[in-house]
Amino acid sequence: MSKESPAPRSNPFADIAPALADYTDNVLFGDVWKRTQLSPRDRSLVTVACLVSLYRINEMPFHFKRALENGMTRDELIEAITHLAFYAGWPAASTALPIARKVFAEAI
Repeated sequence: MSKESPAPRSNPFADIAPALADYTDNVLFGDVWKRTQLSPRDRSLVTVACLVSLYRINEMPFHFKRALENGMTRDELIEAITHLAFYAGWPAASTALPIARKVFAEAI
């Protein structure tokens, strides 16, 4: 591709932060997520745990869906959230559950 006609981007903030979009697409999802030391399923489990623990509700729907695509089952995702209630707190877990419910409903 030439510089005059860049490839269209699917990143939702490419228009306002093209460098951050590029790092997200090419470094985070292009390099980090493809490292072989952890499976995509394991990376999703770690990511879900962090997002739930830190109340990152904007990112939860995307990563819950990605976790399912990466081989986590619905039961495993709910079990992870339940387990996190004891380590990250009840509010963190109870905040994540309606988001998981919506992701599950949309996956049908």
